Amino acid sequence: MLSARFLRRLLVASLVLISVAGPVQAAGKNYQRSIVKYTMPDVVLVNQNGTKVRFRRLIETDKTVVVDFIYGTCTTICPVLSAGFANLQRKLGADSRKIHLISISIDPEHDTPQVMNEYLKNFRARPGWDFLSGSREDIDRVMKAFDAYFPTKMSHRPLDFIKAPSSSVWVRLDGLMGTGDLMSEMKKAGAL
Repeated sequence: MLSARFLRRLLVASLVLISVAGPVQAAGKNYQRSIVKYTMPDVVLVNQNGTKVRFRRLIETDKTVVVDFIYGTCTTICPVLSAGFANLQRKLGADSRKIHLISISIDPEHDTPQVMNEYLKNFRARPGWDFLSGSREDIDRVMKAFDAYFPTKMSHRPLDFIKAPSSSVWVRLDGLMGTGDLMSEMKKAGAL
C-alpha cells in the first residue's frame, strides 16, 4: 500500500504537470481527437466498493460517460489523468452528477476494491467516479474494444474517451490535456 505522504506528493506533482500542460494543449499540440464507434463487450467488472457491475449497462446511460485506463500504483501518467477527473468534478460542481467518470484498471491482478477505493479517496473523488477492475481476460476485452490494449501496464499511454448520452460514437482523445481542454472536448461532443 502506498503511504499517504507519497500519494500527496504524487498529487501535487500531477497538478503541477496539468497546469504546465494547459498552455501547450491550448495550442492543440498535446493530444489528438478522433470520433470512433466501438462495440463494448458485455463483461462483469467490480467497482471500488466490491460491487459487480455489467460494463455495457454502465456505459449505456442517460449520462455523459468519460473513460480512462489507469492503475492504482502508477506514478507517471495515471495520477495526472486522475487529477484531471478530480478537477473536472470540482469545476462542474453540481453538474458533475450528469457525468459518469469511469477509470478502468490495467493492473487487475493488484487493483483490488480496497486499493481502488483508497486511490479514489486520495484524489477526493466524488460520487459519479467509479474505478473498475475484473479478471485479466475481461479487462483485456474492454481495452481491445476501445482499441487501447497495452501488453504491459508500463507501456500504457494517456487516453480519454467521451460519449454523450444520445450518441452512439465516442470521442477518443490521445494524449495529456488540462481540465479546460477536456471540458471543451466534452462541449464539442454535446456531452456538457
